[in-house]
Amino acid sequence: MSHLPDFDNLPDVPGMRKGCAWGVFDKPGQEKDKLGTLNLLTQDVVKAAYKELTEGISVSLNWPLDGIKTPGFGRKGLDHTVYSFLDTPLAAHGYDDEVAFNTQCSSQWDSLCHVHCQQSAKGYNGVQTSPQELMGGSGDAEAKLPTLNRWHERGGLVARGVFIDYKRYADAKGIKFSPFETHKITVQELEEVAETQGVEFKPGDVIIIRSGFTEALTGLSDAKQSELMASHRACGVTGDVAAAKWFWNKHFAGVAGDMIAFEHLPPTRPETGEDGTIAELVLHQYFLALFGMPIGELWDLKALSETCERLGRYSFLLTSSPLNYPGSIGSPPNALALF
Repeated sequence: MSHLPDFDNLPDVPGMRKGCAWGVFDKPGQEKDKLGTLNLLTQDVVKAAYKELTEGISVSLNWPLDGIKTPGFGRKGLDHTVYSFLDTPLAAHGYDDEVAFNTQCSSQWDSLCHVHCQQSAKGYNGVQTSPQELMGGSGDAEAKLPTLNRWHERGGLVARGVFIDYKRYADAKGIKFSPFETHKITVQELEEVAETQGVEFKPGDVIIIRSGFTEALTGLSDAKQSELMASHRACGVTGDVAAAKWFWNKHFAGVAGDMIAFEHLPPTRPETGEDGTIAELVLHQYFLALFGMPIGELWDLKALSETCERLGRYSFLLTSSPLNYPGSIGSPPNALALF
């Protein structure tokens, strides 16, 4: 989609801030778009992505569902129940199991309904909804909501993934930081890492950034994890309008990382430099609500880092198939990097 306008040239949307892409992906005579930047994954872009598959190597990017034992903000961790057939009418040797969890408690995609623009209380393309409408069944009878089940209507996500190994770069540069503090990964640093790795961004890429966050939690006790996360501070990409502009102008199909919020926590109020609230997250509002650009968080990127370093390449074929259920706001990505 070579005609896609850059940030400064996005058409003005009445009542919305500059940088709103509502209507950009709409097609004349059709219902309003629900896929956002996944529209950049044209057949030609996907065919080009398949050229990355040369080695016959696959890497899972999915952290265990119980990676965080006790998620913050009152979210539910993994509850796994196993049933013996002998205790059911099946009366045979074997098992079923059930799982229940908050989709934000481990590797996930955020759908375009996850965070709305706080100024207007509207999600991507101006959608307004409610828990009742999102909770499946006939709630979304008009199929208007930009939830993750819509991805299955286009065959899931297949794209060229580009890996930015910020942690390895920071270690080499002697940049010391804790994943559990408000450390900001700047756009300038992302460009430096890309240049060091020989990565050239292309429209339709999914950029994946490693900070070391999930690795720092892996293997720790529930108590230690809770201690580290108690401050609700976390490293991430700088959450400001300049960063949002950079990501849009690169025309990524999606963004992902191993950080808990992709952008740093808590947000920073630009006027005062003080900590803001979750309602003031900048990139979540721009990416999800204004651009229609999905965000992946808490991905497991250690093996990807090792594979990229060993092969000397940082791009690959990326596939992802989120759970397919009506009104899905978040989902494990079921993501693979293929070399």
